[in-house]
Amino acid sequence: MIAEFDCDLFVVGGGSGGVRAARMAAQRGAKVMLAEQGGTAMLGGTCVNVGCIPKKLYSYAAHYAEAFEESHGFGWEGAAPTLNWTTLKNNRRTEISRLNGIYANLLGGAGVEVINARAQLTGPQQVQVDGRSIRARNILVATGGTPFVPEIDGADLVVTSDAMFDLEPFPRRLLVVGAGYIACEFASIFNGLGAQVTQLYRGEQILRGFDDEVRHFVAAEMRKTGVDLRLGADVSALRRGAGGIEVTFNDGTANPTTVVVDTVLYATGRVPNVRGLGLEEVGVTLGWDGAVAVNASYQTSVPSIYAVGDVTDRIQLTPVALAEAMVVVDHLFGPPEGKPARSMDYAFIPTAVFTHPNIGTVGYSEHDAATHCGAVTVYRSEFKALKHTLSGSSERTLMKLVVQNDTDRVVGLHMVGPDAGEIVQGFAVAMRAGATKAIFDSTIGIHPTAAEEFVTMREPVKKSAGK
Repeated sequence: MIAEFDCDLFVVGGGSGGVRAARMAAQRGAKVMLAEQGGTAMLGGTCVNVGCIPKKLYSYAAHYAEAFEESHGFGWEGAAPTLNWTTLKNNRRTEISRLNGIYANLLGGAGVEVINARAQLTGPQQVQVDGRSIRARNILVATGGTPFVPEIDGADLVVTSDAMFDLEPFPRRLLVVGAGYIACEFASIFNGLGAQVTQLYRGEQILRGFDDEVRHFVAAEMRKTGVDLRLGADVSALRRGAGGIEVTFNDGTANPTTVVVDTVLYATGRVPNVRGLGLEEVGVTLGWDGAVAVNASYQTSVPSIYAVGDVTDRIQLTPVALAEAMVVVDHLFGPPEGKPARSMDYAFIPTAVFTHPNIGTVGYSEHDAATHCGAVTVYRSEFKALKHTLSGSSERTLMKLVVQNDTDRVVGLHMVGPDAGEIVQGFAVAMRAGATKAIFDSTIGIHPTAAEEFVTMREPVKKSAGK
């Protein structure tokens, strides 16, 4: 007798969401197959291979130059060391390979069959992969996103974020086009590593969607560290010249400006990675940008096909993809014994931007809070951190609370400063629990820390009647 299906769940994509769903479904007794076109060396997806993990490692590396300089104020003497770019790259590769291996072992240990090939959907419950036609009871699409480069003359001269970790040689002159978190992080990182960095953005300020005060504050801090940030600037031409890549841009002045650089990074957004998957052909509804449309259970317009993570273009964060994957697993195979099926709530999701200095944020911006929460009160603190009273650095820290007047609930918390992500993570728990400003005020701070400012701010700086 031939079984109706070859597997209970076929996962397309070995990124964070795909691996989590495959492993947890298999642990609940489901027969699971997973296809990753990049093979074992790309397990973990963007985050592990060309995103969060290597980016954070390079961010750590970039801080050492300023740390050595600042150490003189604390009595340390001697010349600063120099960066060995090759050593950094090699050590990063070793760590990423280790993580790839961990993902492979987790999948294998759970009983997931991993296929190192590209998969294409050929029916609502049919997948073509590596010369095989697989019949799957359910299919999960978790193929993530891919960098987007607009159509420009000279596009062949630019690189995307995927290529930044293995550039050869090290770019002494780097131009970054864009103003999202990826653009700003790479501008900060390579500036810290010793490159001369110019960043261009055609809009009025970087990091659209973040709190306006945070945006202006971090832009000023990045400029202080040496990033040449040009706003209202749009690239008009790129060409290979004798001294490097010649980039001409308009920035509102009378004449176009030309800079010569070694590398041009276009960090102008990411789009869902759906090309060639066969989704539309089998009836899956896609959005205008290719994003897979899903319901609250991450089910597409075809009932047997699901999608999670960046391919749905909701919130492009690894922990979000992991949480979405668990919603799918509970929906298809039931929750753990004694526990309710999980659902996804996108309110108060914390995030960090690893610029120099870092940004940490959770909840509403001041502008959005006034729109969604009615009348609000804003508390703000700006100061030089204790460390910098001796370090000689002019870096400043910004901390901000947005409070809903009717409920006294803290609905927005924002920070620009060292370790902002580490600090904000803890406060995100309190905000998910509905913490009020009175609870913040009654909490004893840890002294001396920057984090204690969030529980010692007493005087409001602004009130808004709401919209």
